[in-house]
Amino acid sequence: VFTQAGKDLLPSIDSILGTVTAMKNYGKAADALTGELRIAIPDTLLTYRMQPILQAFHAAALAVQLSLQMANCFTIPQRVANGTVDLGVHYDVGGYGANMVVERLQNFPLVLVASTQRDPATVNLQVNHQRLDCALITDDRESIYHKRFAAAIAERDISFPHFLEIGSVEAVKQSVISDLGVAYLPQFVVQPELDAGKLQVLPTAFAQETLTAVYIHRKNKWQSPLFREFIQTLVGAFGAE
Repeated sequence: VFTQAGKDLLPSIDSILGTVTAMKNYGKAADALTGELRIAIPDTLLTYRMQPILQAFHAAALAVQLSLQMANCFTIPQRVANGTVDLGVHYDVGGYGANMVVERLQNFPLVLVASTQRDPATVNLQVNHQRLDCALITDDRESIYHKRFAAAIAERDISFPHFLEIGSVEAVKQSVISDLGVAYLPQFVVQPELDAGKLQVLPTAFAQETLTAVYIHRKNKWQSPLFREFIQTLVGAFGAE
């Protein structure tokens, strides 16, 4: 854990390392850049949104080493603040402080999904004050979308007697398809299964709920050419949609 002295010195260390990287990359085109870029990102974005972006960045900067760390959205700002990673790409959780730069990427709708085998009338979240005979499945009870869902149903006095936490979004989807329960996830995560008729969206009284994807970095962090190249690729990919 950083001491206060370590925290005070971190900007200077970043500056020194940035200068060394700049000297190594001076005059180089994007495809000749070298160095390492450390990025923290949640499972859903890394698995279901970032693959084309990573492919495009790799094609543009072949010699750059990417370190991708899967993390919960509430812990990513801490990693960026203490210098463990250079960049955070995640869902906006707020409370970043004045020393953090936060840039919006895109809004994503959230949906409650069930197997197409299930009768939607058995999971009616448009009715308050009820105890549902159905399992609620999540990949992470500390995720921002699960916390949002838990708060929404608690406010409406709706409860699920059965709870299943699985540490894999893909396993969650397969479990829902098998009708083990329902799950609340960003829509892009389950869109292929919705299109294929394997899952259905269940109506809720909070159907307009969304998450905002952002990228964050320290305000005083020196932006290397490879850092700028990645940001350009990232923003370009999200902006094109």
